[in-house]
Amino acid sequence: METTSSSRVGVQPAEAPAPAAAPPQTPAPGVPQEAAVPVPAARRTAQGYLRADFPWYGLDGAFTGPRWLMQVAVAADGTVEHGSTGHGDEPSARGELATGEKERFAVVVTVASNPLRRSGDGTGVLEATSVSSAAWLAGSGLLSYSWPGQMDHGLRNEWLDQQTEAAWELADDLGGDDWSTLSLPVDGEPTPFHYRESEFGWVLAGSAPGGVHLGAYGRGMSAYGIGFSVIGDLTTYE
Repeated sequence: METTSSSRVGVQPAEAPAPAAAPPQTPAPGVPQEAAVPVPAARRTAQGYLRADFPWYGLDGAFTGPRWLMQVAVAADGTVEHGSTGHGDEPSARGELATGEKERFAVVVTVASNPLRRSGDGTGVLEATSVSSAAWLAGSGLLSYSWPGQMDHGLRNEWLDQQTEAAWELADDLGGDDWSTLSLPVDGEPTPFHYRESEFGWVLAGSAPGGVHLGAYGRGMSAYGIGFSVIGDLTTYE
C-alpha cells in the first residue's frame, strides 16, 4: 500500500474520539486513526452502524459475555467506511500492562471492501481498502488500549507515534515473518487469517463474505478459540 496525500481526503470519524487517550499523530492512508480510539459509553448508539451498506461482524454465538458498540468512521460523502464492536471487559488504556488488573476483551473491526475510487469532494483518489487496512486498524486499536508500565503521559504520546508507525509497516507486510496463518470460522466456514502476537495482545486480519475485510484485536482472550458471524441484531451490543 502506497501512502499518498489524496488517500486521506474526506475521511472523518462519525463521532468525536474520547479525550482521555491522545491518538497517534501519523494516520495511515485511507483510514482515520480516530476510529481506533474508544468513545464514552453515552455516545455509543447504533445509528451510525445502521447507515452502512455492508454487514457488521462480531464474535459468534459461542461467546456469551458482554457486547458493546464502539465507533464508526465515514467518508466525506457520508459513506460508512468501517467500525468496531467490543466483546468482554471494556478495557482502559491503563489496563493490566500498567496496573496488573486483568482485562479480557476482543474487538472486531469490519472494513468495507472498496475499489480504488474518487474522493467524495472530487479532489483526489481514495486508496482501495484491503486486508492490510483491517490489520492496521486492528493493530492501532490495540495500541490505544496499551500503556506500558512505568511510562508517564508525555512519554506515552511519543511511544504511540512510534508504535503506530510500526503497526502500519507490519500491516503492509502481511507475508512477512511477523505474521502466521490462523484458520477461524466466519459464518461457520473455516477462513484464513493473518495473525501476530505481542506483549500487548494479539492482532489478526482477513476477509469475509459480503464484501468486507475483518480485523480483530484482544487481550486476555485466546484468539485460537474465537469465531465470527454477521451481527443480526445490533441491540445486543447496546
